[in-house]
Amino acid sequence: MYNVEKANITNLDEIVRIDSEITGNPNRRNFIKNTIESRRCIIVQESKNIVGCLTYDTNFFDCTFISLIIVSPSKRRKGYASLLLEYMINHSPTSKVFSSTNRSNVRMQKVFESNGFIQSGKIENLDEGDPELIFFKPTY
Repeated sequence: MYNVEKANITNLDEIVRIDSEITGNPNRRNFIKNTIESRRCIIVQESKNIVGCLTYDTNFFDCTFISLIIVSPSKRRKGYASLLLEYMINHSPTSKVFSSTNRSNVRMQKVFESNGFIQSGKIENLDEGDPELIFFKPTY
C-alpha cells in the first residue's frame, strides 16, 4: 500500500537519509527542510515508510518547477517517481509544470516521457559537457 502527501517536518530525517543514499552526503538537508516548511515537498510512502520525495517551487517564470525527485535506490523501477509526478500534476498551483535532468540521465528522461512530459529546451554550461534538458507538461 502506498500513500502520497505533503511532507511534514517529522519526515525530514528520513528524506535526508534517502537523499544521502543517492548523493553520499547530507548536504541538501537545509534545502529539503526549507521545502518542507514552505509546503513544497511531497513524499511517497510504502507501508508508512518514505521511499521517495519531490520538491518544487513556482519561481520559474511563475510556473511550477520540480527541482528534485528522489526515490530510494532499493525502491526504483516500481512506479514511485511516476506517483510523485502524477500527484504534482494534479495538485500543481500553476497551469504549467517544468523540470529538468542531465542529458546523461536517460532513466529520468524516460520517466518524464512516460508521464506525458515533452522536451522543451536545454541549458548548456551547468555541468560541463552534460547539458540540462528541460521538460514540460500542462496541468489542464
